[in-house]
Amino acid sequence: MRHFRPVAIAAMLTAAAACTAPSPNATATEAAASADALAAAVAAPTRSADNKLRDKYRHPAETLAFFGVTGGETVVELWPGGGWYTEILAPLTKAGGGTLYVAAPWERGLNRIKEKQAADAAAYGAVKFAEFPHAGDNPKVADGSADVVLTFRNVHNWRFGGTDNTANAFQQIYAMLKPGGVLGVVEHRLPEDMDAALEEKSGYMKRSSVIAFAEAAGFKLADESDINANPKDTHDYEKGVWTLPPVLREGERDREKYLAIGESDRMTLKFVKPAG
Repeated sequence: MRHFRPVAIAAMLTAAAACTAPSPNATATEAAASADALAAAVAAPTRSADNKLRDKYRHPAETLAFFGVTGGETVVELWPGGGWYTEILAPLTKAGGGTLYVAAPWERGLNRIKEKQAADAAAYGAVKFAEFPHAGDNPKVADGSADVVLTFRNVHNWRFGGTDNTANAFQQIYAMLKPGGVLGVVEHRLPEDMDAALEEKSGYMKRSSVIAFAEAAGFKLADESDINANPKDTHDYEKGVWTLPPVLREGERDREKYLAIGESDRMTLKFVKPAG
């Protein structure tokens, strides 16, 4: 499996797009167009200035290219929060002719995206809403309908609800994907030699734990990357991952120290639902 750190963005995007373009006969021109589409979405004027400042930690263009997102797919973003990635995925899928679902607990987990939609229908009017995990009569992502499901720093939230809830989340993701579909996971990384009990409170997850939940649901690990790794992160803060930016839970205490570390060390895992 590949392991790499950020490189020059143009080269990274072109290479990734070439590897993940939707057609097996994709030309270099199509690969370049895919890279251009990602770059345009990241540069979209509808993105907030504060969110753009965090690109240096989150590497959105490289991350989406790694997961094979080009904009023409049916994409599901789970638990979008304030819409950091939604601000990129909405223009990307709009330009590419794809479909974007945001899926979260109904309705509180979707309210901030609905606010964006109400404020800017041109940018977000096509975004569809679904409940996740689905538990009742609210809209859901139909089984076998998604090409790509993405979750950014959310597995620990499911884990806080217990292992059964985490397992259920992965099972529902598996169901919503088409055969051959991709699950892209970015998660705060807990080193394998640290106490697993920290997963219940620190916001960090072990790579082995995430893989175990995914494989138990039927997924296969296809690839992984160090795009979002941060070797400065010591993973051992009293107040968990929220000690680091952007939360900075310690306030002014050691603020400069944590700003110098930057955002958390993150694993970037690409799973596939077997085609057969």
